[in-house]
Amino acid sequence: MLASLKSAAVRKGGLPPRAGRHYLHTDASVTASLFGEIEGQRYLKDLKRRQEKVSKMKLLISGSHGLVGKALVKSLEPEGHKTFRLVRHAPGSDSEIEWSPDRYSIALARLEGFDAVVHLAGESIASGRWDEEKKRKVRESRVKGTKLLSDALANLTRPPTTLISASAIGYYGNRGDELLTETSAPGDDFLAGVCVKWEKATELAADKGIRVVNTRFGIILDSEGGALAKMLTPFRMGVGGKIGSGKQWMSWIALDDVVGAIEYVLASEILKGPVNFVAPNPVRNAEFTKTLGRVLSRPTIFPIPAFGARLVFGEMADALLLSSQRVEPGRLKTADYQFKYSQLEAALRHVLAEG
Repeated sequence: MLASLKSAAVRKGGLPPRAGRHYLHTDASVTASLFGEIEGQRYLKDLKRRQEKVSKMKLLISGSHGLVGKALVKSLEPEGHKTFRLVRHAPGSDSEIEWSPDRYSIALARLEGFDAVVHLAGESIASGRWDEEKKRKVRESRVKGTKLLSDALANLTRPPTTLISASAIGYYGNRGDELLTETSAPGDDFLAGVCVKWEKATELAADKGIRVVNTRFGIILDSEGGALAKMLTPFRMGVGGKIGSGKQWMSWIALDDVVGAIEYVLASEILKGPVNFVAPNPVRNAEFTKTLGRVLSRPTIFPIPAFGARLVFGEMADALLLSSQRVEPGRLKTADYQFKYSQLEAALRHVLAEG
């Protein structure tokens, strides 16, 4: 056990910031018991050096006003990071940099010298019916924006070392009970096609030698936005219930862990390529429904049949509500990321208590 812990520490080269909150011990007595006194001291010195280095990072973030972007900026700035935002309007401050994916334009000179870029921008997939215009916006906001940013970064004199670019578990499509990892093949529906092109658009940056991480987000749990926020009103009214058969898998992750894992990726050099951002314990829709009802102290006896969901939401129902994706966070687990919320009920209680 001790030998494996030692080799893991050496192999992975230390740990990221927030170690005291999410990851591993920084207490000298604990590290001494794990690694031995001398090696434990070396580990702590190396960890301190890395934390000091990370605390000075200069970061560029797109989608900074979205659910994940706002939470990420809120977490990063108090830790000493210097954050800048990509915006689609004339800059209102020195920390804003203008870009326009529709016009394929960006203030290239202002992109020099960043340590890392976190790209989160994209049209919401959960608002409005999926007519052809909506699908075009969903696709182009992701693919064109990512290609523009990757192209720009690849042409810098001083490019960032890391590009974290959002993706989604929609990459896998509807897969029933199949256990999905980062090496699983993509699906064949609309969202899967978008995700494939979305991730491919980062190749320009990767070819430049920039470390690219494609964060395949699962269902992000937060009371202020995303899928959970849309569920809360009917569930609080006592008219919530399972959707369709209720057998479809839901791969979820608490917003705190999304932010924590992004920070982990920023500090870790071993992660690259697709990374599943999901908690280690996915649940079926029926279990999710019962758990949310229990947390809210409300009944969940009003199921929505599949035809009803399709009638109300159209194609979006099959992709977001009825699709089954049982996804494993394989690469985060291999990299020793420690989830703060690995069980659904604890995650919901935390999120709803804060909300």
